Amino acid sequence: MITRRVFGGLCAGAVLSAAAKLRLGIGAYTYHSYSVGEMISQLSELKITEIEMSRGEFMNFTHPPVERFEDFRSKADAAGIRCVSYYAPVIKTKSDLDEAIRFARILGASNITGDPTGEILQHVDERMTAERMSFGIHNHYFKQKFVYESPEDVLGALKDLSETVGCTLDIGHIVSCGYDTVDAVKKLGPRLKLVHLKDIQAAGGEVNLPLGKGRARVPEVMQELRRIGFKGLVAFEYEKEGDIREDVRRQIAYARRLI
Repeated sequence: MITRRVFGGLCAGAVLSAAAKLRLGIGAYTYHSYSVGEMISQLSELKITEIEMSRGEFMNFTHPPVERFEDFRSKADAAGIRCVSYYAPVIKTKSDLDEAIRFARILGASNITGDPTGEILQHVDERMTAERMSFGIHNHYFKQKFVYESPEDVLGALKDLSETVGCTLDIGHIVSCGYDTVDAVKKLGPRLKLVHLKDIQAAGGEVNLPLGKGRARVPEVMQELRRIGFKGLVAFEYEKEGDIREDVRRQIAYARRLI
């Protein structure tokens, strides 16, 4: 006989399994040691169609030429790859934001990720709202103290801002800073714009491990993202030097079993 408790559990499982799958993509920094052409080839082989542009030579603080973005957009379009977010880590002035928006527009991205602080945050909110784009504040680990380390740090910055501005949650950096990843998803869930999916060996460092081998609680994070109905991109990132192709292939296969 099926008890009420068992029936309830079966119903909850059915609801979760019936929910729309998560959108799995890749953060382009994963391929920072490869040429753009090699990266696009690898993305195509993996059947990845959505990315966040986060390669160093495209980051706004280096003031890259517009032609670099135009050339990439042409190649990505031809390969059926869509850039949904642009990583612009340095936004301190209005002109920084203007440049980031210009680059994002060329790429076709509707979201920008970065870590502006202080008074510029209000301008980011107003300008991105006017552009009908979204912005994700990026938590990060550095050896020195950083303004956005914990979920509470990000929520504090968001409290006076509109829904235009949310969080690009990096679960790897959450581990590196000594916080719990599932707790971070629960706290930031309503404001999540993008998730960076990576696994980390231990707090206080940035040693990347294959998904599921570190302390990021990857299966539980993915389950929680599904539970809250997260609609944004889950962008896999792997910060490792050398030939990463087989590592990435295995990790994408692993992540696909969780979406």
